[in-house]
Amino acid sequence: MDRRIRKTKKAFYEAFLKLLETQNLQQITVTAIVKEADVNRSTFYKHYTEKEDLLNEIIESVLGDLQAAYNDPYQRDTSFTAQNLQPYMIKIFDHVYKHQLFYRHVISSKISPNFQNRICHVIQDLVLRDATKSAIPKDLNPSILTSYQAHAIFGTIVYWVENNFSETSDYMSKQLFLILKTQHQLDSSK
Repeated sequence: MDRRIRKTKKAFYEAFLKLLETQNLQQITVTAIVKEADVNRSTFYKHYTEKEDLLNEIIESVLGDLQAAYNDPYQRDTSFTAQNLQPYMIKIFDHVYKHQLFYRHVISSKISPNFQNRICHVIQDLVLRDATKSAIPKDLNPSILTSYQAHAIFGTIVYWVENNFSETSDYMSKQLFLILKTQHQLDSSK
């Protein structure tokens, strides 16, 4: 994508998310978006038909970045498995911090209340990939296990957002690592 287009779209993203701080989705107009972005209206319509197209593009961009953050350890080390995970390898909290305004709106339900479930489904699909590679008890349904894990991960994100990002992303990664490690130790002792 051309640098100017990226810059313009970034201005639209930031304007839209900033407007969500004071208005609900229905109140936001294209006029308000272009004014906040300091871009003319025709440029908006060059890229989008309506504000919902912009929102959908923001959502897809953030979900793509979430998948990239989760996959980061796999990209760096081809021998990586979930069993040799270390705190510094967990990049989800770096992703959330990078998109903190977006996640504030998701947690406060300013962006479709159902979107929280969509994030959990993306995380669940990613975790399911790992679950199929690891030894899980044959009586345990992998879909139920990964749903539990995805919602637990999302729960740590909710905690962090609701506490105004008072801890660092490194701290949150270490906490998630310790939670996963503790859970694994409990499971192994049974």
